[in-house]
Amino acid sequence: MTRSIPQLFDLTGKNALVTGGSRGLGLQMAHALGEAGARVMLSSRKAGDLEEAVADLQAAGIDARWVAADCAREQDVQHLADETLQRMGPVDILVNNAGASWGAPAEDHPVEAWDKVMNLNVRGYFLLSQQIARKSMIPRRSGSIINLASIAGLGGNPPAMKTIAYNTSKGAVINFTRTLAAEWGRYGIRVNAICPGFFPSKMTAGLLAAMGEKEMAAHAPLGRLGDDEDLKGLCVLYASDAGKHITGQWLAVDGGVSAVTGG
Repeated sequence: MTRSIPQLFDLTGKNALVTGGSRGLGLQMAHALGEAGARVMLSSRKAGDLEEAVADLQAAGIDARWVAADCAREQDVQHLADETLQRMGPVDILVNNAGASWGAPAEDHPVEAWDKVMNLNVRGYFLLSQQIARKSMIPRRSGSIINLASIAGLGGNPPAMKTIAYNTSKGAVINFTRTLAAEWGRYGIRVNAICPGFFPSKMTAGLLAAMGEKEMAAHAPLGRLGDDEDLKGLCVLYASDAGKHITGQWLAVDGGVSAVTGG
């Protein structure tokens, strides 16, 4: 029998793991998944930030908990996967969101900074996806992996941005998403990416201050930056049965910036 829209989007009984979930886009997506009925495990490096974020989710009536982990470290990733499975049970939804950026001219970009960005933004996504797939999704032949890419991964940025490592990493995330979707579809695992445009956050604060928030918003056909609601709908679509025939895809949530810049 065909399900209704509320039934298709319902995540009641599902378990979600969200990395980089203590603030910004990660916390927004954790709220979305929890509001749709999922139990949520948050992860980031700092316990204090996680405690505050979980309290925020619980105040909204969401079943939430946390594990501190640095997703650039293989040992931490293994601990995060094992701790999540032990405390919450099988993972139905994995949101790979933890990320880093670095601003420097390409000719002067420190190799150490390049490695830091790549290790978290690409290698970390691979390590955690592999752990969760092996230990939960493949045996159950079901799961949704949501990777946070960026419109920065769709093409070059304005020269003033100077974020070559970040852009390169996000371009890699998009093809990582496609490749994993193609390989793991036989296990019933869907893998999709979200490409946000500019959202006010700790990561973008310096850039927005330097380039001007109004000036950045003016580049978008909708004339604004992203807000605290703009990733919620797509996140729940990817995570739920409403998106059960969507895999290997990316979608920009950017107010139309990529439509006019050719991304």
